Amino acid sequence: MTGKSPHSISPTQNRRSFLKGSAAFGVTAGVTPFAIGKPPPTIRVLGTHVTLQEEIRQQAMADLGINIAFQPGGSAAVLQKASMAPHSFDLYEQWSNSINVLWRSKAIQPIEKKKLTYWEEINSLTKTGKITPNAQMGAGDAPHKILHIQEDGKLGVNHTDHISFLPYVHNVDSFGYNLNTLPEGLKSQPESWGWLLDSRNSGKVAIVNDPTIGLFDLALAAEAKGYVTFNDIGAMTKIELDDLFTVLIELSQLNHFSGFWTSVPESVQFMQSKRVNIESMFSPAVSALNSQHLPVRFAAPKEGYRGWHGVMCLSSAVNGRNKDAAYDYMNWWLSGWPGAFIARQGYYISNPQRSAAHLSQAEWDYWYKGLPAREPLAGTDGRISVQKGSQRTGGSYEDRFSHVAVWNTVMPTYEYSLQKWYEFITS
Repeated sequence: MTGKSPHSISPTQNRRSFLKGSAAFGVTAGVTPFAIGKPPPTIRVLGTHVTLQEEIRQQAMADLGINIAFQPGGSAAVLQKASMAPHSFDLYEQWSNSINVLWRSKAIQPIEKKKLTYWEEINSLTKTGKITPNAQMGAGDAPHKILHIQEDGKLGVNHTDHISFLPYVHNVDSFGYNLNTLPEGLKSQPESWGWLLDSRNSGKVAIVNDPTIGLFDLALAAEAKGYVTFNDIGAMTKIELDDLFTVLIELSQLNHFSGFWTSVPESVQFMQSKRVNIESMFSPAVSALNSQHLPVRFAAPKEGYRGWHGVMCLSSAVNGRNKDAAYDYMNWWLSGWPGAFIARQGYYISNPQRSAAHLSQAEWDYWYKGLPAREPLAGTDGRISVQKGSQRTGGSYEDRFSHVAVWNTVMPTYEYSLQKWYEFITS
């Protein structure tokens, strides 16, 4: 990761208009001049609460001069809606594990690279699968495997002029746990996915209710505990799934799991209410809980992280002015301010140097370089979520993405895994 831009500004200064500031970056030509006298187009964005946040919507509308309607929901629900009803949205925002489902169902259309203002700035993680040459690739659908549209219409690694998604927000996930309730026997041990299935946490565990995400949390946990082994955790066989779910259903019947959450706000509520002490967790939830002075730590498991990459996709049904506006919105996401905003909830952007100018030096050093916070840092809600002297678990951007155990993935056994997942959560 290269150094911080010298042109840093404070969070209170970075509310400038994208349209006014874009001239300095030479990108005004990337904003479509919609016809005077006509109402601005409205683009409908279907996705999850992770990125469909009101402050983002308001800033984008102010900067772009268009109307934006967010349609947030649980990850499984929005994927099902998008794959079955492409006319219900213009843009889809979620994670790369949804791409194969959307592409096969013809719910999304190719994105033209030449219309992406910042394509050349996007770093190597998405383009090659590795943030650095020596990084661990990670099992499953590393995003570069499903990014480019090949000549035969399939998705693959060979670079072409058309892609299936805009690479933008991404992170590595694990689990969060309350430091005050961590069992004594675990305090001296390295953090491990196995803690999710440890009997000392029984009755106080929650898992994200998504068969392409929660499944891998539990598979990593079961393997860490020695309950099952996988030849390739990114492509589990039916026999391996049977073995895994035999263990999980038995634990469920012993009331090991307290619940299954479907959205970030619900995961926050689970921890706030003391319903759980440990759970699958996304970074914004940890930031929210920390800002409320709850001592929740985002684990850096010794086995490696579960990686994910945000995808922004064009509906196969969008065209005309709405399609132009959708491209403007995609370009806006990589223009600087949005990447800085989501950095404050622990997420990365695909062209981080452009966002560096919108982060203070202290923010850049903490979120991207993994250094101790030189001052208290605020989250996206304006409240302090990082105390002075604290350090991000897992280290720097490069360190974290060098230790991906598995990516969110739709496996060849996807349909069978769905069947087993729903048997499990209803057991």
